[in-house]
Amino acid sequence: MSFEFFIGRRYLKARKKHAFISLITFLSTAGVALGVMVMIVVIAVMSGAESELRARMLGVSAHIIIMRHSASFQNYEQALNHIKKTPGVTAATPYIYAQAMLRTSSGISGAVLRGVDPETAGRVIKTLDAETLKQLSQNTFDSKNMPAIILGKELAANLKVKKDDLIFLTVPKAGSDSKNRIPGMKRFKVAGIYQSGLYEYDKSLAYISLEKAQEIIGVPDTISGIEVNVKDIYKAGDIADTIVSDLGFSYLAQDWMQMNKNIFSALKLQKTVMFIILVLIILVAAFNIASALIMMVMEKTRDIAILKAMGATNQSIRKIFVYKGMVIGSIGTFLGMFSGFILCFILKKYKFIKLPPDVYFFPTLPISLEITDIVIIAASTMLICFVSTLYPSHKAARLNPVDALRYG
Repeated sequence: MSFEFFIGRRYLKARKKHAFISLITFLSTAGVALGVMVMIVVIAVMSGAESELRARMLGVSAHIIIMRHSASFQNYEQALNHIKKTPGVTAATPYIYAQAMLRTSSGISGAVLRGVDPETAGRVIKTLDAETLKQLSQNTFDSKNMPAIILGKELAANLKVKKDDLIFLTVPKAGSDSKNRIPGMKRFKVAGIYQSGLYEYDKSLAYISLEKAQEIIGVPDTISGIEVNVKDIYKAGDIADTIVSDLGFSYLAQDWMQMNKNIFSALKLQKTVMFIILVLIILVAAFNIASALIMMVMEKTRDIAILKAMGATNQSIRKIFVYKGMVIGSIGTFLGMFSGFILCFILKKYKFIKLPPDVYFFPTLPISLEITDIVIIAASTMLICFVSTLYPSHKAARLNPVDALRYG
């Protein structure tokens, strides 16, 4: 053990006449611990919100969507087979979108109709179970020759329907001929009700089979696009570029990050702003550390002079007070991280904080501790504590031993 660290450790144990300095040291440690604890909990909640939102969005939509520049996407089988063979692709399925009107005896509501292939959609759309999708493939759902439809939970609640109830679907027909665009009405039977956890999706999205959607809209062998899932979601952009490059210039692709860019950019900005705001708590504690060290320098003027007279260098004197400040910062950081981990564990296990589902995407506070965030919080805290020791240690090192012994 170096004599600088030995003396710095002794200075931490203030005597009774230095009790005020000891109190400031305690408050400094508590301030660092509080700042680190709050920062870990808040950043964990925001990281959990981002992860939860990403998981829910990717449960409803695909990682990549392939479309054509032209209005119609016909003869898509060749493109679909080529996409499935692309490295990194795990599943691909065709889909068709259309605006629709749903009506029951209890209500009426607009909806986004989504025609999907029951055989392959389950590999891309995680919110739909295999049994319900299997019912979509049976265009004759029962003896009354009614096809099946799947509704979101909120949409079903607005229409006041449940499973096996009847529903009327109205979709405008495609085409340039105005006579052929007269919307037709078709009866469906509710085969299932899904819940994605995203309110906007659950209140507006309805699923039917791709074949039945093409028949109702009047566009046989035509789709809106192809949905693709990949093995690594963070490489979706590169895989999308590869697919478009292979298929040709008439195709275009969007990955999940492009489709939800505004939402995730806002979450990232909010996380950064909260980090900066919470750093201010640690800065307050850092000022307390600097104050405690400055008062310690004033109290230990004679000791510093004696050490210098005995041959201690300016660097050694500087190390004594830097060690003391860093010990305060280290203890505060450790206590804060420990308290933060405990609080995150309690919030994650017991989930006693409830959130309104129609406002937020999740019913309780989501918690996700990421190693990168923890390292950044610990490193930034220690850096702030180190900077707070520079001025007091510099002042101590510049003391003139003759003047300190004469006037100390």
